[in-house]
Amino acid sequence: MSAGYAVVDRRSVVAVTGEDRKAFLQGLVSNDVLRVTPDQAAYALFLTPQGKFLHDFTMIESGIGSGIESGAESGAALLLDPETERRADLLRRLKMYKLRSKIVLEDRADRLRLAVAFGDGALEALGLRAEPGFAKPFAGGVAFTDPRLPSLGARLFLPSDGFAALEAAGLTPLDIAAYDRLRLSLGVPDGTRDLIPEKSIPLESRMDALNAISWDKGCYMGQELTARTKYRALIKKKLFPVSVDGTVPEAGTPVMLDGKEAGEIRSGHDGAALALLRLEDVQRAAETGLIFQAGPVTLTPHEPEWDPTTKG
Repeated sequence: MSAGYAVVDRRSVVAVTGEDRKAFLQGLVSNDVLRVTPDQAAYALFLTPQGKFLHDFTMIESGIGSGIESGAESGAALLLDPETERRADLLRRLKMYKLRSKIVLEDRADRLRLAVAFGDGALEALGLRAEPGFAKPFAGGVAFTDPRLPSLGARLFLPSDGFAALEAAGLTPLDIAAYDRLRLSLGVPDGTRDLIPEKSIPLESRMDALNAISWDKGCYMGQELTARTKYRALIKKKLFPVSVDGTVPEAGTPVMLDGKEAGEIRSGHDGAALALLRLEDVQRAAETGLIFQAGPVTLTPHEPEWDPTTKG
């Protein structure tokens, strides 16, 4: 695929500013916020106290969109990219824990937009290294290698006048569907299209392999149960990229194997999807040649190259 870019309307930009911004988020999200700098982005989850999914987002430290010169401490912020339709819920939940913390929570959707750059040569066109989270300024905003997988390309927080620089860098405007096809082919989940709030378990969604969880940062919301799930090997299901022989069924459609429910479809289109499948059923199908079905179509699961922890 030739290098291109797309605007991500499904995601918006919010900011956490103030001297306590890192300490505040450090006690709430799954990754190590203290390692987030203007040069290093991260991917993180905001979980329930029971360790279930609520929100996911990338994080970068920057002063862009603040109205104050970028780099000035008074304008520095942790920028997050929650789902657009759920950003108010994230802000509401964060405010519940603010207490006396010296922070300000701010919606910056009117000043900044999220874009993705992907395809052959996209990182090189932006001057980025193929290292998860590597970041640098770009066109009045900030660009960073996707902290989940460099093969997803780059993410950018840009002001409205910054998009022309993407084409000047040799990137072609593309429909977001092209990026979605890449995401699905790699088996990477996307927020509530693939994870169910207050129900999905991070390790079932392979979030540990996507650099969303720090195992040595200390306590955060849902940390105890997330760690217990890992160390007691309690995971019985995982998300798999699947090839679909026909029209992709709606999300939530049960996946059947040998007449019994083995999982369910999540997001997908154009013959590719993600499906949450029981690991023992994936193994059984591989050994016996049994076929997964979802409604009238058949599915073939694939093992993600970036998470070869289940042998199906």
